[in-house]
Amino acid sequence: MQLDFELITEERPGPRWKGLFDRLWPHHRGWYLSESLRDRPTYLECRRAIGRHMPEMLPVYAQLCELAGGSDLESRFLSLYGPPAYLTACSQAIWQGSPPVLVRNYDYSPRAFDAVLLRTKWLGRRVLGMSDCMSGLLDGINDAGLAVSLTFGGRRVVGDGFGVPVILRYVLETCETVKEAAAVLGRVPCHMAYNVTVLDAAGDWATVYLGPDRQALVSRVAVATNHQERVEWATHAVATGSVERERFLLNELARGRPTRENFIAAFLKPPVYSLAFDRGFGTLYTAVYSPQDRTLELCWPGSEWKLPLEGDSDGVLPVTYPWAVDAANRA
Repeated sequence: MQLDFELITEERPGPRWKGLFDRLWPHHRGWYLSESLRDRPTYLECRRAIGRHMPEMLPVYAQLCELAGGSDLESRFLSLYGPPAYLTACSQAIWQGSPPVLVRNYDYSPRAFDAVLLRTKWLGRRVLGMSDCMSGLLDGINDAGLAVSLTFGGRRVVGDGFGVPVILRYVLETCETVKEAAAVLGRVPCHMAYNVTVLDAAGDWATVYLGPDRQALVSRVAVATNHQERVEWATHAVATGSVERERFLLNELARGRPTRENFIAAFLKPPVYSLAFDRGFGTLYTAVYSPQDRTLELCWPGSEWKLPLEGDSDGVLPVTYPWAVDAANRA
């Protein structure tokens, strides 16, 4: 299996973003309509929700809708307000050395993954991150040195709120510190349970447990996998090895202050590195965010791609997953 990871640099939404939307919309349209459209909020409800909870994003949202054609369906989708439910696996942790870094594995189906990095300046602040649904981010960093990433929180509950990728985008567009990010994460409603880990340039960090049925909980937990304070969905936790991955990373952190390189290497081997591609939970990339350097380093076994926050270049990196073929053959 091969994926082509693409870096797109465009300060404001324009022709590059429109080309991305035109290419990816057919796939996302199928996902958005996988549940009855009657269950999705109307365009007016979506716009009102953005205005209520993320008002700074309204002008950008209007631009994105216009570039996407201005129709009702596309505009509702781009808000990511009340989207269909979706599950990931993923692991993330803070390496607390000098300087600290945020390391994360993204475990998901390659058939539902954009494999696109966006380097933007939508609200005047430089942001670099892994795109999701064209308006959101799976993880990222901004020019204040704030880095964020997400994992699924391991709970079945679905409620009113935004898909977490657009919340992460909003955090990076408007916040500079962990304290500011935690405040935003605490007030913007999220439609499912997610764990968001945040690290800032001063070295402060936190993991925020989100859910549509309870208040956000800010924790000093350095490792997040796919449960929150305790396992609530045992079937999912067992299937994804959530507890095993958490224990492994906690042991790595506790074992004699691992070097930065050794800690990153721990994400590139089982049990943290997942080979479950046949079940839609294979590790698609490892990301290392360095707030001090304002850099993102994407890693795979045997290769890496280091990207600065600043710059105007684009790029493409083909990544081959031989383990994905092996896993599929064994299935």
